[in-house]
Amino acid sequence: MTEELTLNFDGGSRGNPGPAGIGVVISASDGTSLITLGRFIGTATNNVAEYTALIVGLEQLARLGARRIVIRGDSELIIKQMRGEYRVKNPGLRPLYEKVKSLVARFEKFRFEHNLRESNELADKLANLAMDLKREVTDVP
Repeated sequence: MTEELTLNFDGGSRGNPGPAGIGVVISASDGTSLITLGRFIGTATNNVAEYTALIVGLEQLARLGARRIVIRGDSELIIKQMRGEYRVKNPGLRPLYEKVKSLVARFEKFRFEHNLRESNELADKLANLAMDLKREVTDVP
């Protein structure tokens, strides 16, 4: 697939650590949603949920055969760690960071962009709905 696809991801935790969920939205270049996914991931911290959402999103992009991707999240920490602007100090996040590095290396072209929470609304809704229902969801009412 030569078209550039966009991944919007979000993760959240109620209690930090607490019940956690992820939201993933993959869109075509015209903005059409190709994949919308929310998943309950059990007990985790906010940052683990964010990284998990990013990993799941990258795996979905690979399944679609994407080669050029834009990755957007509202977690400044995760985006800046992936850009190399922040070090990964938390040893619990290191394996997740390394997993993301290995996944993005499979794509021809990728870039990480920080977006504001308002621009990540659907991924946030999916994560919250998954936390509410404690299961996987593919759409929000």
